[in-house]
Amino acid sequence: MICLRSDIAVLLTSDSPQETPSASRPSFLEWRQNRTKAGLQQSGSPCGRKTSHSEKTSHPVPKRKTGSGKKLPIPFPIPYSEPPEVHPAASNGATMDIDRIIEKAGGADEIAALAGVGLEAVRKWRQSRMVPTKHWPALLRVPGIALQDLTADLTTTETQQEQERETDVSNPCPPGANAALVLADGTVLWGRGFGAHTEGAVGELCFSTGMTGYQETLTDPSFAGQIVTFTFPHIGNVGTNADDNEAPKMAALGAVVKEDITAPASWRSHEPFAAWLRDHGRAGISGIDTRAITRTLRDNGPQTAILAFPENGRIDTDSLLNRARQWPGLEGMDLAKEVTRPKRVWTEGVWHSTKPVRENRRRVVAMDYGAKDNILRCLVTAGCDVTVLPATATAEEILELRPEGVFLSNGPGDPAATGTYAVPAIRKVLDANVPVFGICLGHQLLAQALGGKTYKLERGHRGANQPVKDVETGRVEITSQNHGFAVDEKSLPADVKVTHVSLFDGSNEGIASTTKDAFSVQYHPEASPGPSDSFYLFERFVAVMDRRAANSTNAGA
Repeated sequence: MICLRSDIAVLLTSDSPQETPSASRPSFLEWRQNRTKAGLQQSGSPCGRKTSHSEKTSHPVPKRKTGSGKKLPIPFPIPYSEPPEVHPAASNGATMDIDRIIEKAGGADEIAALAGVGLEAVRKWRQSRMVPTKHWPALLRVPGIALQDLTADLTTTETQQEQERETDVSNPCPPGANAALVLADGTVLWGRGFGAHTEGAVGELCFSTGMTGYQETLTDPSFAGQIVTFTFPHIGNVGTNADDNEAPKMAALGAVVKEDITAPASWRSHEPFAAWLRDHGRAGISGIDTRAITRTLRDNGPQTAILAFPENGRIDTDSLLNRARQWPGLEGMDLAKEVTRPKRVWTEGVWHSTKPVRENRRRVVAMDYGAKDNILRCLVTAGCDVTVLPATATAEEILELRPEGVFLSNGPGDPAATGTYAVPAIRKVLDANVPVFGICLGHQLLAQALGGKTYKLERGHRGANQPVKDVETGRVEITSQNHGFAVDEKSLPADVKVTHVSLFDGSNEGIASTTKDAFSVQYHPEASPGPSDSFYLFERFVAVMDRRAANSTNAGA
């Protein structure tokens, strides 16, 4: 049992209105006494032992014995001094969970320094969902943190939710769980929610095998309409930062992880993973057997799922199952319009690039079907001046900019659905004899524009360790991939050749036209898991434009 110092006892029994515990629940002393172990004295001291007059007035530093018999002072996070000022709650009657308390204090590093503890202690606070009472005086000095915030988890939220669960037979949520992942096949997986509360985010459940890059994965617009299961168990342990987003908003509908989220352990971290999810209005769930999910998806193909993390803790699995089964699926769904962004000029190149800056640059129009920012950086570093147009831009709007090349970006959804408006524009660009380079969804759209078709993969490719073979050179590249559809090689016309294939399942990974300057790949060369196995594709695109410019100059001469 941890004993509060007498200055805290004075603080907690003050007559000040903002310091007096709410009448709707027991006083702090009663609350602590109810949790005192049997046999301890129930006296005026919060820890169950009598407090001497000298302790109440002079506040001597407690002593502890060492093996040599010497007594050494026990260091405290803050010195014995005037009782700290108690700040009112941030909002009317609102309470904060432990993550909010840490945020208010300025983050894990700040709260650790304030309380005089290490980051490991802060991690344990997150797991236990409470701060030890001996550290409360230090935290009560922080504006916006009040006493009721520190006791909220134990005295209100969790207790009330547990009582509701025990009395509500329609709510099957087991003890310790406050979130659920319900699959359309009837599987219900219980876990611990984090991030933003949601009554249910429904989408296609997929898995990603990448050991790193969870922030880049979740902000990749290609993941729109999907709930991502991470096969690597430790997700969130390096926090998040503003630099690693691939788009301004999180595209994925939710995150499924095995282990609980720990405090960030990276000098680049600006915000904990759970807080970052909450900022984006997305939920995550931990404590899930992600290997079991992976096997299910591997053996049975794509599954619709719904992730629920309700604020009141009540989960109706029957209702969630019905919602999951009513979701139509990604086939036939055009999501590019939902993630595309307005026209803009992109000038930022790859960070810390050692490549020289080209003076003779090429004008490129990048079609944004859900473009990742790092693709645009690679184009700039390769020597392009990039103007980005939204997915619905017409061929006339593209050609009006007099591009020397057109890039077709990645994106989410069914390529056949997006192709209803994108493919006609691409065909007109090809007819205008403008070089074209595509990645991911752009690869699938180019294949359709050249006469091919696409289909839904039985098992999507998602991760940073996918081997791809260049059929012309025999060279193998380690690639990053994120796609659930593929180009049907059998549908390709005679003037389109296959350039790359997957060494996992033999599906198509690249094509090139033999009559036009147009080529594309299914994987993501900008992600650099190799780390630079595939950057040559951007340089090849620029080389095509250079050759065109040289031929035009020679013809003019």
